[in-house]
Amino acid sequence: MAAATHVSTIDYVAKLLGEEVELLEAIISNDDNLTYGTIINVYLGPDETLTALTDDGVEELRDMIQAARINTKTWHAFLDDFVDDADLVTHIKAKSPR
Repeated sequence: MAAATHVSTIDYVAKLLGEEVELLEAIISNDDNLTYGTIINVYLGPDETLTALTDDGVEELRDMIQAARINTKTWHAFLDDFVDDADLVTHIKAKSPR
């Protein structure tokens, strides 16, 4: 993997992908979901961090979500498998087309 020369904040990635920030945060909160080194933590101070993704991380996340959104059944299964927050899963599922 080439060295990252820039990263995109999770807020920006959410806009790019048309997804909710909370959903992306939940997916990447388990760093096993993306390749090592694609999730970057930026320390803004002793108690403040910002999460960012390399271009490879953005692509992996985009591909993961696209594959899951094939149909409602695969999307809901993906949410159940990758998001630990039951309230967030319920919220996202409610927004899914039937």
